Amino acid sequence: MGQILETFKGKEWKERQIQVISDRVFDRVKSDTDSANLTFEELYIAVLLVYNDLNKRLPGPHFDPPTKEEIKNLIQECDVNLDGELNREEFRKFMRRITKDTFVSVSQGLIVALAVAPTVALLTKRSTENVPGIGKVVQKLPNSVYASLVTVAIVAVQQGAERS
Repeated sequence: MGQILETFKGKEWKERQIQVISDRVFDRVKSDTDSANLTFEELYIAVLLVYNDLNKRLPGPHFDPPTKEEIKNLIQECDVNLDGELNREEFRKFMRRITKDTFVSVSQGLIVALAVAPTVALLTKRSTENVPGIGKVVQKLPNSVYASLVTVAIVAVQQGAERS
């Protein structure tokens, strides 16, 4: 839960996460070679590793990595010294560019799950009074328990919709 709440700290958290991920992947890919820069092939492997980690660790839908053509275009934008390869700092800039949409998507999903769903649950609790059988049970539940149950149900529906 602490990691989820930390995401609301903003841009600093995001930048720190991108730096940690990009440094780890850069070191992992570069451990096999003597060069200080990533070639296109190494960069493509690095992108696949990053998206593999993102899909394992982040909530929400599966994120597809950019195509080779998109990577080539981004290399041209991020390659400051125009040598056709990316050094560590250029790789960080590259990582910021390719993961921008991913973080936006995850943030929107977290906002719905953590803020909107409990609010809607509490606002609709009173409307369940007239539902036979369910109304009395819902009214006896504390607001926090009811909001949690509705939030879990909404998250489960979201995940089911993403899988189909």
